[in-house]
Amino acid sequence: MQKLIIVLFFFGFNSALIAQNFTPEQYIERFKWIALEHQFEYKIPASITLAQGLLESGNGNSKLAVEGNNHFGIKCHSDWQGKKIYKDDDAKDECFRVYETPEESFNDHALFLSTRSRYAALFKFEIIDYESWAKGLKEAGYATDPNYPKRLIDLITKYKLDALDKITEKEFAQMKPNSEMKPQAEVDSKPKSNPSEFQYVNNVKCITVGKNQRMVDIARKYNVAPKKLYKYNDLPENTVIKPNTLIFLQPKRKRGDVKLHKVIKGETWWSISQQHGIRVSFLLKHNQATEDQILKVGQVLNLRKVKSKKK
Repeated sequence: MQKLIIVLFFFGFNSALIAQNFTPEQYIERFKWIALEHQFEYKIPASITLAQGLLESGNGNSKLAVEGNNHFGIKCHSDWQGKKIYKDDDAKDECFRVYETPEESFNDHALFLSTRSRYAALFKFEIIDYESWAKGLKEAGYATDPNYPKRLIDLITKYKLDALDKITEKEFAQMKPNSEMKPQAEVDSKPKSNPSEFQYVNNVKCITVGKNQRMVDIARKYNVAPKKLYKYNDLPENTVIKPNTLIFLQPKRKRGDVKLHKVIKGETWWSISQQHGIRVSFLLKHNQATEDQILKVGQVLNLRKVKSKKK
């Protein structure tokens, strides 16, 4: 019966929907994949992510969601350096964050919960314990509405979102479409000009380091914990970075943006991993290599898993 519910839940709606005029079912279909990705990456229940998104954004139809791509009602706070939008909330004309895509809002939500100490207690709950998560969010001060936990729980039970929390990472890999999750604007997988300071490599958000810019400055500016920033970029903590270095603000992928890479003079495993937005560990794995192995000019590397040939 449980498997039937999951199959029915995942069947039907086209994921390439526009941002406005979502029904709850369409909203869930549109954003379930990124909610599941964050469940495995950040240990936040997918049911909680989607229920908060549904509630905070009015199924993606609120002014904040439509005009600012802000699906979680996250306010500016003193460390926000991006665009802003103002609306009445607990007070008049409060400042809220503006994102380029809905996916950036989902990413910021995951970082917001996983890097702020007041939400640390949430991560002691099991993934499948959505009721404790809902109550914990209210206790941590995410919302002032006294009925906030009940409203989240009602959405989760009504749309059977808890079925998502029980999906394993292996099952997710089998169900997810082959194409990588792309922002709504369908950005190219390779770096390209962007009206903002952000770039996307292999569909992972990154920036180019400026003059005299330290890792701690980047972490503070973009609301990413320094430890995570080093981890995202396969760097030892306290590494000094040079200007014009590409730094990722999100975890790199398990596979590259293209299948192969031909080594040129001066390249390293790390520089290639940054160029293609692939984690060093997976770059090594795809080539059955170790990090101390010396690269040769002209050597062709696999950026994706090589399928074994049938005998």
